[in-house]
Amino acid sequence: MDLRKIRRDFPTLNREVGGKPIVYMDSACMSLKPRQVTDALVDYYTRLGACGGRSVHKLATEVSIKYEEGRERHRRFVNANDHREIVFTRNTTESINLVSQCLDLGKGDIVLTTDREHNSNLVPWLRLRDTKGIVHVPFKSNEDNTFCLDKFSEFMSRKVKLVSMAHTGNLDGYTIPAAEIIKIAHDHGALVMLDGAQSAPHQHVDVKKLDVDFFAYSVHKMLGPTGMGVLYGKYQLLESFPPYLVGGDTVETTRYDSYKMLKPPAKFEAGLQDYGGVIGSAAAAEYLMNVGQENVHAHEVRLSQIITKGLSEIEGCQIIGPPSAELRGGINSFVIKGLEPHDIAMILDEVANIMIRSGMHCVHSWFNARKMRGSARASLYLYNTEDECRLFVDTLKDVAKSFA
Repeated sequence: MDLRKIRRDFPTLNREVGGKPIVYMDSACMSLKPRQVTDALVDYYTRLGACGGRSVHKLATEVSIKYEEGRERHRRFVNANDHREIVFTRNTTESINLVSQCLDLGKGDIVLTTDREHNSNLVPWLRLRDTKGIVHVPFKSNEDNTFCLDKFSEFMSRKVKLVSMAHTGNLDGYTIPAAEIIKIAHDHGALVMLDGAQSAPHQHVDVKKLDVDFFAYSVHKMLGPTGMGVLYGKYQLLESFPPYLVGGDTVETTRYDSYKMLKPPAKFEAGLQDYGGVIGSAAAAEYLMNVGQENVHAHEVRLSQIITKGLSEIEGCQIIGPPSAELRGGINSFVIKGLEPHDIAMILDEVANIMIRSGMHCVHSWFNARKMRGSARASLYLYNTEDECRLFVDTLKDVAKSFA
């Protein structure tokens, strides 16, 4: 992996603020965008700009072709069997909501999540609990937030209809043993959905090998445009779903008193689509495949080892999640006794242009259960360097010494 070449692709990293370079460590929230992605977006809006799937003129035809090429690119990205198994949405949240509203779940059916889910994979099930009477069970993690397969196997029964879990947690970077979980769930007749918002950008995900039923991810976390998401679903399951949103582009024909729905994925892509976003997301997927997701993950672990060692040397600092950097990937979430997470983030930004996130990271349930006000989180990606990690550690040590 040629880090210097990669960094040249990201204009944000090639400028200074207040005479200091930008050190961006908030990629779990939003990744930066390489020129290849912004060039693809600009090309659509300046050279094409037409609507796909409707008109038959040259510009519209090229947009339609590029739109479906984008679908094929994402099929390859997750190694789906069929391009029809790729549905474009706005983000992971919409993808999970689509599944929650279209699955035939009723009173007493159990939906099992972990106890460390992003709100996107918690609130839809709580809503179905309130509206349909399903039972939501947050499966308890180990003390270090790792997953216990033995307890999971003991808990599973035919009453569990869906296992829906964050593949990689945005709280702590821990990746659950998905293949084993899916096998156990399927043995008990349950479907499985993975929230891949934090796994798809950072590691190779093979939905065919995993045999997962649904996989959702957001493009804005994997170098792509905002407002673009992807839902993978096994075709026979998508085909069995009722419509989610209906209207233009979802129907084959209508009469005053009837309509005939199209097959997936068009069935779920109502109205005018984000053609520029799809084209830009295809460029992002191609960029990551060219770099190699395995290389991205290995690079992030090396960087996290530097940060983990530095955090362990700060008095009163506690890392959230497993202590091993290998189990947390590029996410380093921590608290320092005597310092508010927001204060840590603001001071790092002010004194060294080090940009991290602070707060509850949309995992309010986990923090509220522990009466914690949140954490500071430094999240890394393929464009971060060892020197940046050392600067982060040194600056954080000074902050802790001065303010804690």
